[in-house]
Amino acid sequence: MSDRSYGRRAVLQLVAATGLAGLAAPLSRAAASSTGAAAQRLAAIDWAMLETACAIGHVPVAACELIRFRAESASLALPQDLLDLGLRGSPNFEQLRFARPDLILSSPFYVRLEGAFTAVAPVYSLPFFVRGEPSLPHALDALQALALRLDDPRSGERARHEAETRFDRLASRLKPHADRPVMLIDFGDSRHFRAFGFDSLYGSTLARLGLVNAWQGGTQFSFAAPVPIDRLAEIPDANFVIVNPVPIEARGQLQTSRLWNALPPVREGRVHQLGATNAFGGVPSALAFAEGLAEALAAA
Repeated sequence: MSDRSYGRRAVLQLVAATGLAGLAAPLSRAAASSTGAAAQRLAAIDWAMLETACAIGHVPVAACELIRFRAESASLALPQDLLDLGLRGSPNFEQLRFARPDLILSSPFYVRLEGAFTAVAPVYSLPFFVRGEPSLPHALDALQALALRLDDPRSGERARHEAETRFDRLASRLKPHADRPVMLIDFGDSRHFRAFGFDSLYGSTLARLGLVNAWQGGTQFSFAAPVPIDRLAEIPDANFVIVNPVPIEARGQLQTSRLWNALPPVREGRVHQLGATNAFGGVPSALAFAEGLAEALAAA
């Protein structure tokens, strides 16, 4: 929702991602595969792989950092009995062995741990974030790749078709807003933010929706940070889209910031707030971001 007095009111309006009944609905591990193959016990280290497994109907029995994941990926409902494996960068191997996985889902981010993983179970790793390449195509390809690895190719084909259909529908809905670039902002504090490039999940989703990313600077791991807030003065014509809730302290400081309130998008009510989404997720997070963006710009 656009807030025309943003920067002068204490509370930012939250726009929750909606319409996610397909890929982001509550999921059951009891769902049979479309081929009739026996379900495999999956343990997900990487969040994008966790989302991909859920999107094709093969919910893992264990995954990492579940409390944080549920906070950042509210649109994807996970079973409450999922076993938490601890930190992604240093998972609890005792818990991992206790989960008795048939397959461990990883990514190149965790290649240094792959030897230890293979001592527990076979590892399947897919790339989602590759330097210099948009990530959404990798996330879409992962739906079919993982489904094929699980001997359930129909689930991947079905999930991809549903996702592409929804992206097409959202792109059509967002056509009236294609005349303005979109500046994606994730505030760390009131003077710095994280910007997302074309190779990020958000940036590549913008391109899929037919929108222009206002951030043309370089990135590292799909985003640039910390970026001084005065860089926003370089894009006066953009719509500002804040992709995660603003920290409470920063929220109050932005209200009284002369620089922030002098920016044309702030003065003219072109600031839009989205709910929490996972910047390092897969297709479900991309769809949650896209749905939330469409709701926010439509409300303006």
